[in-house]
Amino acid sequence: MSIRENVEAIRAEIDAAARETGRTGADITLVGASKMNDADACQQAIAAGIDALGENRVQEMTAKLAQDAYRGAPLHFIGHLQRNKVRQVVGKADLIQSIGSLELLSEVDKQAQKLGLVQDILLEVNIGDEAAKSGFAPEAVVAAAAQAKELPGVRVRGLMTIPPADASRAENIAYFQKVRALYVDINKKIYDNGLEYLSMGMSGDFADAIRAGANMVRVGTAIFGARDYSK
Repeated sequence: MSIRENVEAIRAEIDAAARETGRTGADITLVGASKMNDADACQQAIAAGIDALGENRVQEMTAKLAQDAYRGAPLHFIGHLQRNKVRQVVGKADLIQSIGSLELLSEVDKQAQKLGLVQDILLEVNIGDEAAKSGFAPEAVVAAAAQAKELPGVRVRGLMTIPPADASRAENIAYFQKVRALYVDINKKIYDNGLEYLSMGMSGDFADAIRAGANMVRVGTAIFGARDYSK
């Protein structure tokens, strides 16, 4: 199937899942996770109607920016961001979805202030408390959200999470529901219900994430096809 056909099929599945929660597909932001896909594939996805493109790697993002790969759609950075690469992303990405530590939060704030802008971000929740994964522990994200609100160079737009890769479907759904509860709590108590995005779900579980309350999903292989890691 073509990228356009894949996007159409995903849109239909998104709409069906959203309708189970009293919403429609128009309420869900579809981010095409374009890691390891070239500028032409990005442009095909944009032409097919995705809402944004998401990159995992700074070097790849920088190269594709030079190729005008993201013309016509917002660019999100969705991968692990090292502090020494913050200057390459702040002001380039419309939304950084993977702010998972106070140190990274501070570095993004400093760089944004240097550039005279406010960087939109999501706070990443390490919902499975995985030692090898970045993100705020569930019990720490409320305090992080309060601290972020005081920083002039960043604007928190919501939360993001990636459940453990080995989680069962039932466990996955439970993780999504926990992050949804955190989102609702933070939104009400700290942000006066001004948050917009709950980014949960990827190619294999986006429908379950939407049913659990997600309004932003990051879909890669279901749009672009399997990645070739041998390259």
